Amino acid sequence: MSHGSLTTNSVKLDLPPLGDGAYNKRIGLVAVVATFGGLLFGYDTGVLNGALSFMVEPGGLSATGLSSVQEGLITFTLLIGAAAGAFFGGRLSDAMGRRRNIILLAILFFVGAVGCVIAPGYGTFLVFRFVLGLAVGGASVTVPVYLAEVAPFEKRGSIVSRNELMIVTGQFLAFAINALIANLFGGHDNVWRYMLAVAVVPAVFLFFGMLRMPESPRWLIANGRDDEALAVLMTVRSKERAIAEMAEVRQLAEIEKVEKAGTYSEIFRTPWIRHLLFVGIGLAMYQQLTGINSMMYYGTQVLDEAGFGSSAITFNVFTGVIAVGAMLLALTFINKFNRRTLLIFGFAGTTIGHIFVGTIGLALPEGNALRPWLLLIGILAFVAIVQGTIGPVVWLMIAEIFPLKWRGRMIGLAVLALWGINAIISLAFPIMVEALHFGTFLLFAVVCFLGTLFMITSAPETRGRTLEELEEQFKEKYRSL
Repeated sequence: MSHGSLTTNSVKLDLPPLGDGAYNKRIGLVAVVATFGGLLFGYDTGVLNGALSFMVEPGGLSATGLSSVQEGLITFTLLIGAAAGAFFGGRLSDAMGRRRNIILLAILFFVGAVGCVIAPGYGTFLVFRFVLGLAVGGASVTVPVYLAEVAPFEKRGSIVSRNELMIVTGQFLAFAINALIANLFGGHDNVWRYMLAVAVVPAVFLFFGMLRMPESPRWLIANGRDDEALAVLMTVRSKERAIAEMAEVRQLAEIEKVEKAGTYSEIFRTPWIRHLLFVGIGLAMYQQLTGINSMMYYGTQVLDEAGFGSSAITFNVFTGVIAVGAMLLALTFINKFNRRTLLIFGFAGTTIGHIFVGTIGLALPEGNALRPWLLLIGILAFVAIVQGTIGPVVWLMIAEIFPLKWRGRMIGLAVLALWGINAIISLAFPIMVEALHFGTFLLFAVVCFLGTLFMITSAPETRGRTLEELEEQFKEKYRSL
């Protein structure tokens, strides 16, 4: 999935330098362990991109094979679970603590993965895919917040961004491991179970690793446990810095209270806030309507349709490589260009990419030697553009545009819309491909063109402005409408 992290505000006080010491390695270890939640997120959403080809055949998950609707439901069920997990995950994290919630998520990842591997039939498999979805959604909201609250402000951005990177890395590993297993054991009836079984390993690592990790100091202070918070900070900061930083953590906790002060009724009855919610939901929905996750979930089937046949699962690995590379590149320039410019460029480029893929797929006959290679080039270009611009920028802007008092609730509504559209597209995509073949990409092109117009007319510019300046700007803009 095209994902991102929504982090809470950072407050920079007059603190001693971070300095060098063993505590820096401790911070690095915390990031490595916690981002296994992101790795599992990526693997479990990407593993079907390859495994599904074996599951839908007669003798795979069903003796008679699966229809396109049943195929879509496998991904749809996980994403509905993810929407529920994201909705309740934040509340559980607030109630029981970030660390304990991630440990619970590791258990869900383990149970869901094992259940999918041993599922005797289609119905049971869907139940465990929903369980995996709960874990995926919970990880999407809990891991970035945990990292943001443990990391020092100097490293907060880079450490939180590692979760983004681990998500696309998890998808890449899913594609690569699927290709390896398919080439080694492709003749076995249950080869798809081997692919899904790999997800058990990082779930175990996440569980035992988090048992040794500290709780978020910010959560501890918010729950009146100042002594424990200071003890945690002493393990990931120098002594002087830990003592000084307690004031920062208290101030962040106060900001968190303000973020939760607004009500839903205030959002919907205040015109300028309601307008911003419309913009935020629009950004979230159009990000998913690019069709990026159709390739991340069903890329092997698309490449098979393109003409690669049994080699499709191997060539699909390039999709993962491009996604990781584009994400790494985006992290280097995302703050150097205007957000709105990147979005307009991204949607315009995606529109052209879809037109290219759709036209080649329909115009060239299936026996044409150039057809699969041109389609592969078009698909990889489309993935690179989305993952390098639209994917990370939309998540960043959703975190920036909402007023402080209502930020938590408005982000929740925008992310819920994002998961919902993601789930609907995942269900509809196999059905559309069966009916329209590569004409499906022309349909995406129309939607992306509308997305370009939305970015031109509605997307605000947020780069280089404080959150307070943005709030005042939005108020003034709405008064002038």
